[in-house]
Amino acid sequence: MVRMTKLTSIPLTGTQFRISAGDYSATITELGAGLRELQHRDRPVIVEYGPDELPPGAAGQLLAPWPNRVDGGRYTVGDATYQLDLSEPANGNAIHGLTRWAGWTEAEHAADAVRLTHMLYGRPGYPFCLELSAEYRLTGADGLHVSVTASNVGGHPAPYGTGSHPYLTAGPPVIDECELQLPAGRWLQADRRGIPQGEPQDVAGTKYDFRKLRRVGDTKLDHAFTDLTTGQDGRAWVELASAGTRVSLWAGQGYRWLQVFTGDGLDPAHRRRAMAVEPMTCPPNAFVTGTDLLVLLPGDSITHEWGLCVRQS
Repeated sequence: MVRMTKLTSIPLTGTQFRISAGDYSATITELGAGLRELQHRDRPVIVEYGPDELPPGAAGQLLAPWPNRVDGGRYTVGDATYQLDLSEPANGNAIHGLTRWAGWTEAEHAADAVRLTHMLYGRPGYPFCLELSAEYRLTGADGLHVSVTASNVGGHPAPYGTGSHPYLTAGPPVIDECELQLPAGRWLQADRRGIPQGEPQDVAGTKYDFRKLRRVGDTKLDHAFTDLTTGQDGRAWVELASAGTRVSLWAGQGYRWLQVFTGDGLDPAHRRRAMAVEPMTCPPNAFVTGTDLLVLLPGDSITHEWGLCVRQS
């Protein structure tokens, strides 16, 4: 006799890890250690989505062992050339790393913090072994603090970069009505496939100069920015502001790049509804160019930190 057992369904994003402190609350997912929700006084400050939905436009995803794109998915380390799967087939690129669709394991979970881990074993295209850890912590005073750690537990030097992909919202239904301050002196031109062309250019005198807070308007952005100005705390601060509310993202040491995306290429429900501000340790196509690419030797470990908070003015 064959017996049928009805299984209990689980959401597409797996287990949901809820944390809170003061005026802040957040939800992190087992799928990819992604940031699914972040609220301040019950108001979303990032694009949110349901537990049984996939992240729209990579919303809130953690990107490793590279952020953004690898041209044709093909790169060289030493004397060896590797071919990654083309996870952006329409443009012929490998995009956003290898861990955002993987299940992560709960290591610690408290009321105000959660830490998830993932063992990235070697595979064709990336024959290296990394142990990854992502901690999300909330404080009532400072909001969200994210720490991403990579350790090379394999026997070969491993190319590495990381990034995160939150979409910020300051309240208005479209970002045209918001003001943006972006502490970046240079921007990187890219082709239609998102692959950089040439060296970073000075933002002075261009529509990409947001070093002083100004209205976004109809400006279209999908560019990597660098030459970041940092404060005494060593952090580079980005602000998206509207009607007295400022959503502030900070990128700590080692995050030398910010990808800023106004969402013009998204579906109508998400187009220009929020602004992606993505802290990245290296620019697009770094696996090919080597620009700011990290190489972790066996036994090496590195941590990068970024965060989000809301300020009322």
